[in-house]
Amino acid sequence: MAKRQKMEKVVTRYGIEMLSEADIDFCSVGALVHRMDPGIIPWRKANKVDIHVSGGEFNCSANLADCFGLKTAVATAMVDYPIGQLINERVRAMGVRPIYKHFTHNGVNGPNMATVLSDQGKGVRAPVVFYNRSNEAGAMLKPGDFDWSSIFAGGCRWFHSGGIFSALSDTTPELIIEGMKAAKAAGAVVSFDLNYRAKLWKLIAGDNAEAKAVEVMSRIVACCDVIVGNEEDLQKGLGFKGPEVEGEKKSKLDPTAFFGMIDEVTAKFPNIKIVATTLREVHNTCLLYTSPSPRDS
Repeated sequence: MAKRQKMEKVVTRYGIEMLSEADIDFCSVGALVHRMDPGIIPWRKANKVDIHVSGGEFNCSANLADCFGLKTAVATAMVDYPIGQLINERVRAMGVRPIYKHFTHNGVNGPNMATVLSDQGKGVRAPVVFYNRSNEAGAMLKPGDFDWSSIFAGGCRWFHSGGIFSALSDTTPELIIEGMKAAKAAGAVVSFDLNYRAKLWKLIAGDNAEAKAVEVMSRIVACCDVIVGNEEDLQKGLGFKGPEVEGEKKSKLDPTAFFGMIDEVTAKFPNIKIVATTLREVHNTCLLYTSPSPRDS
């Protein structure tokens, strides 16, 4: 077992204590995916695609490394086959330290790196997104797969995971909790993006999807300092009452409803110091230019 160094902490402007320096600025745990993108052409008409490497947790590590030069890592599954090699190349290209649990592909049906298939939409036609996560290596991850003591021996300032990874299997939430507890012991701030996905929870819990999500994510959030989500995430992922989340609203960018739920969240989870959300609304998938451009189509 690696000997952990003693680290100094500073208090941030939001009142959270954070290590001033560590070997890892940000570490995430989650599943890597490759996204196949035919652009604005719908899948039923597509004959070529671009391939992008993604994953909710990995994206955080990648952007912090690429944009801000932080020392980041991702703990994840990696399958030793050409798709895995493609994904690994992109992880390293983004400057992220890979921490892999390796799996061997049997040449027929896996284990696999998950595939996300998504076109970009065009005008009033919304993007279409669907998945192939069958026999996914990321869903096979479990407690004990990573040596957190060695990973965090030089300190970790921030540790993160998300709701999609927690919905992949019965073992992934336990791995998240294991990692969070180890990270807290190493002095890290711990965060979780609720990111409720009805299709994934229904796959593992059927008609009890929302109840299962609340049970699982409540245990995870009890280990956190920071959570990210919108009102739907708080309702369906943590079981809080709030405004109707189905159908149209007068203003999807109205933050009032979300603000009203924050006190309920911190009352139930006094460990939570920050509740964050993002507000976005898509009016049209076309870009509008004020003058002609070679990029116009």
